[in-house]
Amino acid sequence: MTDRAREQTLQDAAIAALRRGDAAVARATLSEMADPAAMLLAQACNRLGDLDGEQAALNRILQQDMRNLPALLAMGQNFQRRGDLRGATSWFRSALAQAAAHGAPPALQPLLQRAQEAIAGASRDFEDHLDAAMAGLPTLPRIAQATDLLLGKTQLYLQQPSMFYFPGLPQRAFYERDEFAWVPAVEAATDAIIAELNDVRAGAPDFAPYVQTTIDRPAPNNPLRDDPSWGAYYFWQDGEIVADHAVRCPAVMAALEQVPRPVIAGRSPMALWSLLKPGTHIQPHHGVLNTRLICHLPLIVTDNCALRVGAETRAWVPGEMLIFDDSIEHEAWNRGNDTRVVLLFEVWRPEIHAEERIALTRLFEAIDQFGPKQIDVG
Repeated sequence: MTDRAREQTLQDAAIAALRRGDAAVARATLSEMADPAAMLLAQACNRLGDLDGEQAALNRILQQDMRNLPALLAMGQNFQRRGDLRGATSWFRSALAQAAAHGAPPALQPLLQRAQEAIAGASRDFEDHLDAAMAGLPTLPRIAQATDLLLGKTQLYLQQPSMFYFPGLPQRAFYERDEFAWVPAVEAATDAIIAELNDVRAGAPDFAPYVQTTIDRPAPNNPLRDDPSWGAYYFWQDGEIVADHAVRCPAVMAALEQVPRPVIAGRSPMALWSLLKPGTHIQPHHGVLNTRLICHLPLIVTDNCALRVGAETRAWVPGEMLIFDDSIEHEAWNRGNDTRVVLLFEVWRPEIHAEERIALTRLFEAIDQFGPKQIDVG
C-alpha cells in the first residue's frame, strides 16, 4: 500500500468513527496519519472535550487560511465553552464579517445564527456588568455616550464638511440654548415672527425649493431637487439682503440683528424660513463648513417631525432654539399631517476666536474669488 493510500484509508476510518460517535477512535486513528486533516482532528477533540487540542487544530487551519469560515465559527464555540465570552465574541464577529463579505453555504446558517445570539447575549452581560460597576454615580452625559459607543449601542459621527474643515473644534452634535446670551432675545420674537409668517403664507403658502438646479452647476444629486416640499424663503442669501422679504418681515430682521452672524462677501449672512411639508424626508448629508452652527427657531411644528444630528434625534419645540453642527451627518423628516416651518440661520462657532474669524473671512472670500463657491444643496 502506498503512503497516499494508507493516509486515505486512515482518514476514511476516522470519518467513519466520527459518524458512529466514537471520537476517541477517530482521534487515535488521525494520530497515526503523517498529516491528519485538521478539521477532522478538531471535531474529534471537540467531542472529547479536549478544548486545547481542538484549538491547536483550528489554529493550523487559520494559519493557512485566516478567513476559513467553519474554523472561525468553531474557534468561537471553543472559547464560548471555556467561558471566555469576550474571546468568543471576537471570533464570532470575524466569522459574521466574513460571511457578510463573501457569503456562507446554507449548512452554516444555523451556526451563524447561534453566533449572532452569542454576541447579543455577551453584549447584554457586558452591559449589566458595567451598569453594576457604575451604580450610584450621577448621570454624566459624556460617560454615557462613551459607554454606548463601547457597547455598540450608538455610532460615532464626526465632522465631515464637504468643502472646508477647521481643525481643533469639539465634536458636538447639538449645543444647548442656555450656552448663548443672544438666544432669549431671538426666542422672545417668536410670536411676532409667526405673525409675519402667517401673513406671507396667506398669499403664497408654498416657498421656492430649497435645492434648485442652476444653469452654471451640475444638477444636485438630491431627491428634493426643485421640489417645494422642502421650501426656502430667504432674508439673507449669499451675504445679501433679500430686500422685499426683509421689508415684509421687520420682526425677523430685528431678531437676526441679535445674533453673531458671519459676514463673508458672497457667502454670509444666510437666513431663511425653512419649510418642510408632510411626508418629506431630507436625506442624511453634511454641510459645507464646520466653522458655523446652524440655528432653528421653530415656528410651526407638527407631531412626528424631528431632526437627527449624528447619533442624537431631537424634536422641534415652538419658540425653543435648536442649535447644531451641520458638518456632522444629519437628516430631518416630517411624518406628521401639517407643514413644519423654522427660522434657519447660521452663527459663528463660539470656540473660534475673533482673530480667527477675521482670517477665516478673508480665506473664504479668497476661495470664492478664485472660482464659483460650493453651494450647500442639502
